[in-house]
Amino acid sequence: MSTYTKKQVHDLVEGTLDWDSVHKMLSMPKDKERYSLYMEVLQDKATYDHKIILALGPHLNLVEKTDGGDIVAMCDCGHDFGDYKNNWKLGANIYVRDTAEKMDEVYPRLMAPDTTWQVYREYSCPSCGSMLDIEAPTPWYPVMHDFQPDLKTFFEWLELPAPAKI
Repeated sequence: MSTYTKKQVHDLVEGTLDWDSVHKMLSMPKDKERYSLYMEVLQDKATYDHKIILALGPHLNLVEKTDGGDIVAMCDCGHDFGDYKNNWKLGANIYVRDTAEKMDEVYPRLMAPDTTWQVYREYSCPSCGSMLDIEAPTPWYPVMHDFQPDLKTFFEWLELPAPAKI
């Protein structure tokens, strides 16, 4: 099992880690210590004091709030999307690319999907405007709930105490 430094994990998060190290990190078995380093790096970047317990994606984390221990989805800017068991996307700003003109902003003419078959939903933070996710469903499909992590099992695997309110 490999071990990494906090600097290497920081560079990975920033997108500046060299490709050989990234490839090694991806291909080697995951070490439990990397989770702690990753959380430290994310916490150092955070604008809030709540404890980050899991990254959901770039700019979006699950945090344990300091005022009561509730676990919520939170943007890097501190915008609270509510309980982690609920679909955070329902509290985001949603821009739907559902016309040829809107798709032309992303694709060269005639290379975009037919918007009668597929649209793009772009989810952004209502407070800071950071892009948090993009979906490409059929126009009538409901908002997708990507996943709900099993935090109890995850913390058991890490052999760390789980947050009280999971």
